[in-house]
Amino acid sequence: MGKTSWRPGTQIYPLPAVIVTCGNKPENWNMLTVAWTGTICSDPPMCYISVRPERFSYPLLVNNMEYTINLTTTDMAKATDWVGVRSGKDLNKWKETGLTPIEGELVDSPTIMQSPLSIECRVKEIIKLGTHDMFISDVLNVRIDSQLLNEETGRFELEKAGMLAYMHGHYYSLGQMIGKFGFSVKKEVKKK
Repeated sequence: MGKTSWRPGTQIYPLPAVIVTCGNKPENWNMLTVAWTGTICSDPPMCYISVRPERFSYPLLVNNMEYTINLTTTDMAKATDWVGVRSGKDLNKWKETGLTPIEGELVDSPTIMQSPLSIECRVKEIIKLGTHDMFISDVLNVRIDSQLLNEETGRFELEKAGMLAYMHGHYYSLGQMIGKFGFSVKKEVKKK
């Protein structure tokens, strides 16, 4: 099996399909679907989103310099797609999708109740890249669905949430676990 060249601009897949919520008061709370997102530092905790300047939410992000990244699930797939293809300029996305906003704890932007994990962020820097601007941000707070917290181990079991991923224009559920960090070098215990 060989490889062939494709074209510049090819993305790295799969990506998380997240809904970013923004706005500083209930009257202007909005949301947009973003796939260009990720962790960029663990100490201090930082992440990023990349957004096209022509998006309706772009000025809300720039003016408020806060937002929340809400991870999505297969149950949220239709709403995730709808939020990405419709504009908050024309519609109230909360009303249309049935997603429920909850006030942020450390930011003015809302959190989505149905999201298993929401990351409250404050913008540190905006880098103009071309088609998208990158919002490099400090993570201020992480809110989790308490039903996914294992009381005995204290472990957050995000794998039980049915996470959603995006790949080249399509949404996918995440598959079966095939190992955990370090499994490739773990020494096997010999049985007697």
